Amino acid sequence: MNHYAIIVSEFNQTITGALLEGALERFSELGIMNKSITIIRVPGAIEIPLTAQLLAKTKKYQALICLGAVVRGETSHYDYVCQQVSQGCQRVMLDFDVPVIFGVLTTENEEQAMERVGGRHGHKGKEAVEAAVAMAKIVEKLGQTLTCNTH
Repeated sequence: MNHYAIIVSEFNQTITGALLEGALERFSELGIMNKSITIIRVPGAIEIPLTAQLLAKTKKYQALICLGAVVRGETSHYDYVCQQVSQGCQRVMLDFDVPVIFGVLTTENEEQAMERVGGRHGHKGKEAVEAAVAMAKIVEKLGQTLTCNTH
């Protein structure tokens, strides 16, 4: 049985809660039961990469889904947070050979974020699950191929 982890930021909870809700709905639609899903809540987006790294080290999960919402404010803080979170997630993925799906919304305002959690731009929480499941299958297939080719 495949296991997935969802790391969700509590900052901008209206948005991240909707992302999580959509992700869980999509898992259910795909027949993936809640007992196969671990949900970890973190204070903000900046805490996502460390949590992903700790989960990746366990080697229990076929994919990690990172959900958050960073909304531009009046300072350059937005740019630093977005860069650190995206680079941190990428590093975990490459260092641990586990798909880390970047479902962190980076928007100019709350309205844009809400358009991405069931509005006119689709539902990024659901899309993150689809990417996680697809990547888990690819990694599994490539792992089997590589194992067969080395014997």
